[in-house]
Amino acid sequence: MLISIAKRTIQMVLTLTLASTAIFVLIHLSGDPTQGFMPAGASPEVRDATRTRLGLDDPILQQYLRFVANGLTGNFGESWRDRQSAMDAVLDRLPATLLLAGTALAAAIIGGTVIGVLSALTESHILLHAVRVVPVAGQAIPTFWLGAMLMLLFAVKLGWLPSSGSGTPSTLVLPALTLASQPGSVIARLISTGMRQLQRSEFVRTAESKGLRPITISVRHVLPNAILPVLAYVGLQAGFLVGGTVVIESLFAWPGIGRLALQSALERDLPVIHAFVVVTAVGVIVINLGVDLIRFMIDPRQRTSMVEGSMAHG
Repeated sequence: MLISIAKRTIQMVLTLTLASTAIFVLIHLSGDPTQGFMPAGASPEVRDATRTRLGLDDPILQQYLRFVANGLTGNFGESWRDRQSAMDAVLDRLPATLLLAGTALAAAIIGGTVIGVLSALTESHILLHAVRVVPVAGQAIPTFWLGAMLMLLFAVKLGWLPSSGSGTPSTLVLPALTLASQPGSVIARLISTGMRQLQRSEFVRTAESKGLRPITISVRHVLPNAILPVLAYVGLQAGFLVGGTVVIESLFAWPGIGRLALQSALERDLPVIHAFVVVTAVGVIVINLGVDLIRFMIDPRQRTSMVEGSMAHG
């Protein structure tokens, strides 16, 4: 487990360094950053004063070194547009994104697990075929198109749900379903395939010989083993959920950090983009570390290998 923590820490440092460098380069390659966050009618004198105040007149290497130093110390400065702390701007929007991403992930895990278990236990060829086809369709359909279609159907045509905004539970339904559709379908397929393969295992035949009911064998013995690949997938999916929120939050006018990041990118607001990348990267690493911990607790083989490794080094 300590090795996993060390690997995640190194991964986080490398990710933050590479992502921050890429952001810095892209912002400056796109032209004068003041063109993004200053009014179009601003005079050249005002632009020159703003560039001097922000240090944009300094040599590019000096700007980069200052940028890296600020990132390492957690000092991202003020938003170039709103003149407020960049980190505060991100943290103010973070709860809304956590609510959306957490709801979507929970819906994907619960829905995918239920559908996967049902398809593994049933002999229905229709349900089995659907579980095989839906993940392919979920990966092929762009999330923004699916979100737009759900909005058109349930908000515009039927009027059952609001099309955008926040503040009530109903406004969370459409964006969460849109985010959950693709990972949920993949989880359903992983559960279904894993359980069907494990049902032919030796420990299942042993349990059957002891007179255990099929439902007990499936829930208590087969399902926990089939969940392990799902946990690995959920860890990988955490980063994609963050990327998905950028599109979905903008589509449904959800006030999260994804929408803030898109606005800041359009306005070339470098401090806010930098704070967004650091916060999301740390969040993804922490989630993956949590997934590793859950797998360690569920799978006794990992605990055994850790003990054997400690004894070997001892």
